[in-house]
Amino acid sequence: MKLVTGNSNRPLAQAVASYLELPLTDCTVKRFADNEVYVEVQENVRGEDVFILQSTSYPANDNLMELLIIADALRRSSARRITAVLPYFGYARQDRKSAPRTPISAKLVSNLITEAGANRVLTLDLHAAQIQGFFDIPTDNLTAAPVMVRDIKDNYDVKNVMIVSPDVGGVVRARNVASRIGASLAIVDKRRPRAGVSEVMNIIGDVEGQTCILIDDIVDSGGTLVNAAEALLKAGAKEVSAYITHGVLSGTASERIAASKLKELVVTDSILDTEATRRAANIRRMSIAALIGEAVARTASEQSVSSLFD
Repeated sequence: MKLVTGNSNRPLAQAVASYLELPLTDCTVKRFADNEVYVEVQENVRGEDVFILQSTSYPANDNLMELLIIADALRRSSARRITAVLPYFGYARQDRKSAPRTPISAKLVSNLITEAGANRVLTLDLHAAQIQGFFDIPTDNLTAAPVMVRDIKDNYDVKNVMIVSPDVGGVVRARNVASRIGASLAIVDKRRPRAGVSEVMNIIGDVEGQTCILIDDIVDSGGTLVNAAEALLKAGAKEVSAYITHGVLSGTASERIAASKLKELVVTDSILDTEATRRAANIRRMSIAALIGEAVARTASEQSVSSLFD
């Protein structure tokens, strides 16, 4: 087995390699003067089971091209099987035609990954679970719920916790966490007048005196979380925190979260953190290296991955 990484999230790749007790494969990934991506695998991978760990986060197009070119290099080097490990799958929010004459970019990206040479995909908390069907190769969609549940139990009194979905679309994800800790569930009813802007309409559920924890897959601008936190506190919640799988946190999102009424925002390290994120006192990161590493090990040994979450 070989583990290869691009430049999108090298600290996570190193943590996964440490968990697997396996050195990262020596692979040169650099840029030419005109910013073209150049890849050269420095080790023999003929007949090997190779895993490419690469989040397609910001800069999304650069990191996606690195993934595709690494996959092509491995295929041309006669790797036996190539698994694309995508802790964060970029373009996942473009999973349908949202207006006339618009693309379904998530499907396009899945086609590119397959054509580049990937034989299977391992990813984490897809924005929409049906994106698995966009791939014509085996795809495992892991969930960060067990990691979140463990952290919540370590840091909160679960008897007084209420899990909250920040919108109707995230109810299944929030209910999964709530059922694991035996907590009640509330829902924030919101509308989105335009992309990147959300308005809270109602709170479904009695949050009076509760410690509310928002659960979601992606935090980007942070507007939804900040508005939801304010609405929950107005409805009588004692305090509000959030557990989010993918901390995209684009633009001034980190500053917005830092200035908000959120007690804390906990994100995984599926996306490399920024200086702004590190400066925010109420943003904390938890590692998914063991989760990804165990899934990789089970895939390599042809064991069940789904049993990780039983």
